[in-house]
Amino acid sequence: MHENVKDYYGKQLNSSDDLKTTACCDASQVPDWLKPLLNNIHPEVLSRYYGCGLVCPPLLKGCRVLDLGSGSGRDVYALAQLVGSTGSVIGVDMTEEQLEVAERHRGYHADKFGFDNVRFVQGYIERLGELDLEPQSFDVIVSNCVVNLSPDKAAVLAGVQHLLKPGGEFYFSDVYADRRVPNAVRDDPVLYGECLGGALYWNDFLRLANQAGFVDSRLVDDRPLAITDPALVPRVGNLRFFSATYRLFKIAGLENACEDHGQAVVYRGTIPEHAHRFDLDKHHAIEAGRVFPVCGNTYRMLHESRFAPHFGFIGDFSRHFGIFAGCGDNLPFDKKRDSESTSACC
Repeated sequence: MHENVKDYYGKQLNSSDDLKTTACCDASQVPDWLKPLLNNIHPEVLSRYYGCGLVCPPLLKGCRVLDLGSGSGRDVYALAQLVGSTGSVIGVDMTEEQLEVAERHRGYHADKFGFDNVRFVQGYIERLGELDLEPQSFDVIVSNCVVNLSPDKAAVLAGVQHLLKPGGEFYFSDVYADRRVPNAVRDDPVLYGECLGGALYWNDFLRLANQAGFVDSRLVDDRPLAITDPALVPRVGNLRFFSATYRLFKIAGLENACEDHGQAVVYRGTIPEHAHRFDLDKHHAIEAGRVFPVCGNTYRMLHESRFAPHFGFIGDFSRHFGIFAGCGDNLPFDKKRDSESTSACC
């Protein structure tokens, strides 16, 4: 499968115009604050971009960042501007043609930014442990529409867990299916290259993430995908595909459910570009200056990550009030008491 992917992205595609689905390159997803950064990137690098979302989370200045499947380097060069001269970005990719484009324009971007803080490494994202990358050394790891192309997604997640610092974050966009993808779709070289054939059923992804030590995956945003080539439509049948961005934190002590400890946070409004509200994920829009009740996991995600200085924290873990209301889990037992029943037996 590696050779098929390398051929598709290295030889079959000459630019993003050659793609046959909307899995990649939706310009409408780019926020206004990012557009000036993209304007600083070489046109050839931009033309060879095949991502499916935005992988520039906030608060990256000074961070050490790793981009999995960095391709021609668009995201690396965007991230390089966000981490600044005190940070660094490393891109990993297996495709020679893509890396050649990225490397060829390093000098251009160093002159444009006023500093050179990027490095590119050739390798496979399932074998991160074999590369010259120090364990537990990255604040943030990103990936843009690449994990679906990997034949061993569990190994990718395990490698990410190994490389992240405690409190670090895996922030990535990818393609997911509403059910398990059948072999006929998975083995189709075009559908696989278009990031559909290798898409995980979303629930299988959550299980794999949990097994890798990423408890409580947080969905940031999502959108449905369309197949724009009529010849491909019959091949996928009733399958539905979605582009989605998740954030996974490497934090010890996260629980497999949202537990209520009577805690709350107050956002200080100090994260750049997020003065009035910080969206931790799709379901946690935290307004500045407002006491915001949170479950224990959300408390830890904010308190034990790079976001901590931007929040005030109320409460601790000394008390427990059961499941946090509205998080999808309810007391499984019948709350109605049958007054005529006196037996303690099942």
